[in-house]
Amino acid sequence: MQTNELHRLYKTEMSQADFGRLSEFIFREYGIHLPPHKKLMLQSSLRSRLKINACSDFATYITFLFSSRGRQIELVHMIDAVTTNKTDFFREPDHFDFLYKNVFIDHYQHSEDPSFKIWSAGCSTGEEAYTMAIIMSEFKSLHPRFNFKIVATDISATALRQATLAIYPESKTQVIPLSLRQNYLLRSRDRTAKRVRIVSALRQKVQFERQNLMQTERFQQKDFDAIFCRNTLIYFDRAVQLRVVRALLKKLRPGGYFFIGHSESLSNDLWRPLKRVAPAVYQKI
Repeated sequence: MQTNELHRLYKTEMSQADFGRLSEFIFREYGIHLPPHKKLMLQSSLRSRLKINACSDFATYITFLFSSRGRQIELVHMIDAVTTNKTDFFREPDHFDFLYKNVFIDHYQHSEDPSFKIWSAGCSTGEEAYTMAIIMSEFKSLHPRFNFKIVATDISATALRQATLAIYPESKTQVIPLSLRQNYLLRSRDRTAKRVRIVSALRQKVQFERQNLMQTERFQQKDFDAIFCRNTLIYFDRAVQLRVVRALLKKLRPGGYFFIGHSESLSNDLWRPLKRVAPAVYQKI
């Protein structure tokens, strides 16, 4: 392909009609609301996909995307391009303190089954799920009968691949206390790489799956003791939030805990099956 043709593709602009078709599809299928001012962001995010699929403009790309072949091979890449994957180890740390000091102790002392099942919904690149695994392993070291399972899901296949690989820049792990880094992280043999990997025993405790929160009814697992859905609801409008949270709560056992981000809130429609027990933490009645 000639340089001037590549330049022309790079400069391709998305029409308002193309944006409308694509944003409506993304909202209908994934619940992600893209208002008009997001057009430039969407255009920028998808330009590389036009080149990869040899599409001369966005109209051609969208037609391909909506075809049976496009849905099979391109849809996963499109949603990867337009979703945001931002997370950290021990993000909003008071939630993990609450888990360790309140939830685990109560469950261990009063439940006939000492195992604990937790879901990280919208897990991104895995830092939240591995933080859970670290604190649960620490609790198990003091309470040997305690066992746990972590299910972590996200819509982004790219993020899930990184989460499964579990390799992170050392700079991202500095928030983890030194004693925990020593126990649960392996440094790269190449010291110049400045990368670490979660230890195998911890990786084996986390099951990663691709899951659209708009299709939670297809998710076979249920009876979770806790569900984390933090900093994900902000990408949905109120109607979709209502739909998603109600679907998630069906997967939570009575008495289980539901965690949202501190910047998020639940509408009055969702309070009936829940009681607030801590900031951004709710218990299913």
